[in-house]
Amino acid sequence: MDKEYTHNHYVPEWYQCRFLPDGESKHYYLDLRPDTVTRDGHTYTRKALLRWGPPRCFAQNDLYTTSWGGLDNRDIERFFFGKLDTQGKAAVEHFADFKFGKGSHEAFETLVPYMSVQKLRTPKGLGWLRHIAGGLPENETLIFLQRIRNIFCAIWTDCVWQIADASRSPTKFIISDHPVVAYNRECFPASKYCQGYNDPDIRYAATHTYFPLSLDKVLILTNLSWVRDPFQNPLKLHPNPDLFRDSIFNFTDIQVDRFLTEEEVLEINYVTKKRAFRYIAAQEEEWLYPERCMGSTNWRKLGDGYLLMPDPRHIYGGGEVIIGYEGGRSDGFGAYGHKPWQEGYEDKERDDHEWAAMLKFKAEWAATYGPEFRGVTDEFLSDGESPRASMGEDYWRSECERDKEFLKIRGERARRRRLKRQRR
Repeated sequence: MDKEYTHNHYVPEWYQCRFLPDGESKHYYLDLRPDTVTRDGHTYTRKALLRWGPPRCFAQNDLYTTSWGGLDNRDIERFFFGKLDTQGKAAVEHFADFKFGKGSHEAFETLVPYMSVQKLRTPKGLGWLRHIAGGLPENETLIFLQRIRNIFCAIWTDCVWQIADASRSPTKFIISDHPVVAYNRECFPASKYCQGYNDPDIRYAATHTYFPLSLDKVLILTNLSWVRDPFQNPLKLHPNPDLFRDSIFNFTDIQVDRFLTEEEVLEINYVTKKRAFRYIAAQEEEWLYPERCMGSTNWRKLGDGYLLMPDPRHIYGGGEVIIGYEGGRSDGFGAYGHKPWQEGYEDKERDDHEWAAMLKFKAEWAATYGPEFRGVTDEFLSDGESPRASMGEDYWRSECERDKEFLKIRGERARRRRLKRQRR
């Protein structure tokens, strides 16, 4: 029976199937680093493009097998990853079809730990774990993974969540052998932050994390400090960089109904490809080569610098939350997860700076994208009401006038030009 658990999928089969249409059973599967083989005196490179189904894709024999005293053990695959995948499937389905008002708490409590483990369990993630732990043997790396399984959860809970939609684009999302993707516009693929097993630190201000949920949906997580102030150093650390701490999440702040253009889907697929370790897969062969159709592959200029940015017009200052419990006990959280007694819970200088930057960014965003929101939220709605889709013409025109004043600031026009895509 143990033989069942020798072929380990580090990207689950059920997840892969979400990126195949009904009736289709095989991906176009691209090896970005095909092996060179010498046999009978002849050297050749293995075929890079394959036509494989989920049972063969994103899998490796005995990736999760441990060996103790000469005896192989596959309990980690059977009980740890097996249980996680069963629960994760329902959570991914829930957020791919997310609707305001539907019970999301349980799905959220499952999805975030699932994504954290998914980021760690791939060959790239395991390589990173071994590196940060000082070169652990494979057995101990798998034990270490289970101990720190929730390493990314607190930071992601602090993020602004957006579920973006590719249904209006003829190109859909591809997936990779490292499907929880980190993108920072200042961490270029050839930079030290992206070499080998490395990803940009999710605590860097400008690091977005995204996770494709289906052919048409992608979950994008953006650090709140970056939405409030995208003019800061992109490599500045999160205001509360502690990875293992309590956090709180507001479901009404999730942004939905951002409909991506084909250019944006191509750019997201390009990032997925460049952050993959070795393999990517797609429903259509041409989707594996987004760079062929993109206007520009400049890393910093994707989406004119704001490819994964949620709509800042839904973001406000402050964010302190006080929770009361039966019996009189209470708890509190700052906007960045600080507790009331911790340094950083109250920071007037930071708040004032963020407020000024946020007002400037909202005016820039309105002038760039128009009065229609690029993503809507459920905040302040009564039962049966639809989310507001526009800021209104009058408010939009006033923001455009404010943006004209900001454009007079020395260097502002040059800053914006540096982020604009360069069309071929």
